[in-house]
Amino acid sequence: MAGNIQLDIRRPNGDVTSVPVSEGIYTIGRDDDCNLHLPHIDVDPRHAILTISEAGSSVEDLASESGTFVSGIRVEGNANIPASADLTIGPFVISVRAEGVDAPPVPAPRPEPDVAPPVPEAVPESTASPVGEATPPRQTSRERAIKQQIHTELLKRLDIKRLAASHIDEKELQDRALSTIGAIVQDVQDRLPPGIEPEALTRQIYNEAVGLGPLVDLLDDEDITEIMVNGHDHVYVERNGRLELSSLTFMDDSSVMAIIERIVSPLGRRVDESQPYVDARLPDGSRVNAIIPPLSLTGPSLTIRKFAKIPFTEVDFIRFNTLTPEIVEFVKLAVVLRKNIVISGGTGSGKTSLLNVLSSFLPESDRIVTIEDAAELRLKQDHIVRLEARPPNIEGRGQITIRDLVRNALRMRPDRVVVGECRGGEALDMLQAMNTGHDGSLTTVHANAPRDVISRLETMVLMSGMDLPVRAIREQIASAIDLIVHESRMSDGSRKVTQVTEVIGLEGDQVVMQDIFEFVQTGVDSDGRVEGHFQPTGSVPTFVDQIESRGLTIERSIFDPRKDLNQ
Repeated sequence: MAGNIQLDIRRPNGDVTSVPVSEGIYTIGRDDDCNLHLPHIDVDPRHAILTISEAGSSVEDLASESGTFVSGIRVEGNANIPASADLTIGPFVISVRAEGVDAPPVPAPRPEPDVAPPVPEAVPESTASPVGEATPPRQTSRERAIKQQIHTELLKRLDIKRLAASHIDEKELQDRALSTIGAIVQDVQDRLPPGIEPEALTRQIYNEAVGLGPLVDLLDDEDITEIMVNGHDHVYVERNGRLELSSLTFMDDSSVMAIIERIVSPLGRRVDESQPYVDARLPDGSRVNAIIPPLSLTGPSLTIRKFAKIPFTEVDFIRFNTLTPEIVEFVKLAVVLRKNIVISGGTGSGKTSLLNVLSSFLPESDRIVTIEDAAELRLKQDHIVRLEARPPNIEGRGQITIRDLVRNALRMRPDRVVVGECRGGEALDMLQAMNTGHDGSLTTVHANAPRDVISRLETMVLMSGMDLPVRAIREQIASAIDLIVHESRMSDGSRKVTQVTEVIGLEGDQVVMQDIFEFVQTGVDSDGRVEGHFQPTGSVPTFVDQIESRGLTIERSIFDPRKDLNQ
């Protein structure tokens, strides 16, 4: 079959649209970006692939629900289309004929069941015939359809779930999958459109089958700090503090679900209709949150907050202009002096990364117990016990909360307790620990300013179920917390330690605080970058004499408000 070819598309109402096409591969489905758009509920979003070549035409069904039929026979996999045969997809009948050959007679329209949804009488020309020579097939549609085809064939040849359940060696599973995918790609190599490299296609399918799919490339990109998957076809990333839409997509929602399960299963977590959201982590410590239908109306949603492969140090924070050497020196001395420190900030402000830096100042001689919802901290000291909370099992039993772990940690003879984040009743136990000999503890709290930390802690203590007077709670807070380091995410995406605040004590019913250092924003440059400087407020911390009595030194000039810390 050469050159000029016509597709006659008979629609549910009996109308026939003739479309001239050339040799190529055409995706068929109800998705708007399919080359042959057939809008009907009985047509899958990506239903089939039609191939037109010198040798003739063929169709491949993409595991559709309603099936693809050639001359009334359902297609299993790939099938040739004889010259006189019709292709039936849902209520549509498609004939492939050489130009100049008369079109087949039009039969009476097939009646639609009463329960079928209404189908447009005629599809606008822009979507009815996207396959003409003037509008070549979209590369993204071809790639997605071909990947779907190869992935379906892989599942037939290699039952990955069964092999994984049989505890086959992971390396052997990966090798089997890679060789099978390579063989399938080799089989269809002569049908690949220009621009699709077999090696790259093999790697992409392999990543979706046994890895993390499109996430692999995004996780390897060091400029990306956050990945947000909103359904299979919208993947956003945060790059250098700015949100942007990625060109990468998943094959379908099932692929996203498979990757979510691949992330949470090794951690003993689950995600299903009875537990439709979950917190987890990747092997590198990156934080993962997943939420699926019916709670998510846009399909499976996945949010990954990446951690750098090499944890940030104080040197990196100084280079990023998140803080200054003087602030680092002061906070480091506060950690050594066993001051209780709370890191506060909004979502995405960098609290956990800063907690990692402050934790690195803990002495090697101390016994450190870390407590987290999903283990993210990466401390380098030797004497560390890491505890992680556990969600309930499928029967709703077995949950271990952060509060349970804080109570248990106090029986483990800790020198320092590091809680990844206080967000509930565990705040009361944390404050009591700080007041009963566990000095030098560290934690983070969501808050918009250091003053808000106090009211947030009051609320969290009340969440513990203890009916305590507000004054008693404030006394606990004022005596437990020594320092609040507040970090903010600026309008340009950068993170800054905007305030270092000392908690002095309680006067009347009010907690007395004083800022030691602050960041003052002076403007925004032409590129949208925040301009400003760090400066001392002039207040000298009340424990500065303790620093000197311990044989440590600090330049008192760093508290002089006339000193520019940015020089």
